[in-house]
Amino acid sequence: MISDIAKAINEGQNFLITAHVRLDGDALGSELAMYLMLKAMGKKVVVYNQDRTPERYQFLPAAHNISHNLNNIEQYDTCIVLDCSDITRVGDEAENIRKIKKLINIDHHVSNNGFSALKMLDAKASSTGELVFRLMREMRVKMSRDICTNLYAAIITDTGSFRYSSTTKETFLAAGFLVGEGASPQRIAENIYESDSPARLKLMAKALSTLSLDLESKVGSMVVTQKDLMDTGAAWEHTEGFVDIPRTVMGIEVSVLYTERGDNHYKLSLRSKAKVNVEKVAKKFGGGGHIHASSCWIRGDIETIKSQVTEAVRGF
Repeated sequence: MISDIAKAINEGQNFLITAHVRLDGDALGSELAMYLMLKAMGKKVVVYNQDRTPERYQFLPAAHNISHNLNNIEQYDTCIVLDCSDITRVGDEAENIRKIKKLINIDHHVSNNGFSALKMLDAKASSTGELVFRLMREMRVKMSRDICTNLYAAIITDTGSFRYSSTTKETFLAAGFLVGEGASPQRIAENIYESDSPARLKLMAKALSTLSLDLESKVGSMVVTQKDLMDTGAAWEHTEGFVDIPRTVMGIEVSVLYTERGDNHYKLSLRSKAKVNVEKVAKKFGGGGHIHASSCWIRGDIETIKSQVTEAVRGF
């Protein structure tokens, strides 16, 4: 399939690139690397995202070229959908994007439903960035420093700085190549992990005050409410990485972050260590993702939701 995707990219002239709502480093780094590759090939390219780029990723090369308005959908002959297990994950324009003649899906979620004929899927890959790296190597593309910076950012964010179980020998080989071609681990890490705003730290303090340990301290969770954001002046993007905090507690197997996105409407981010498949837990509530990193949405009061999720985890 990788050769078919390479052929479609070579034949295409006018490209749209997009990724999921609530952007993370993997989605953005993969998009921007692909954008720079296509521009270097002389293609017409637009990167469209429904949501704005989080502050910590605005340093990425070409991030200022991202559009948040989608016009004249008929002009595109090819669309590359990155880091999405389902076309609906791109947001409100999903049905319009589905109309583009050629859809190419590059993704590493185990819950991917195979929504496009042209696809590059590998649930064992550390990140979509690693898959884009493989594609570029297959196409023998010259990877500029800017492309390498974007791909390195994609890989380190989705591997938890090479800590997660999806990190393999191939992941390190890819990262080593990217550094060799100009990606700066120090600069990238400083921008992503050492540039917190005061608002984020205040929000983190509020989240930590809600820390609870359940199932004999096997499940750790925190809650972020809309009021917390108002009180601290923070934005939803500032919750990125909060779900990993309870995982640092000795003995914790599953970490859950409950973020209130509407009246009694919560997004759940789930992370696990070796024993629990949180993709199956998320699936019980209509979500999905990876074995050790998944998400879902639930309506209800927070205590009832926490009880339901704890029982679901107990079942695994």
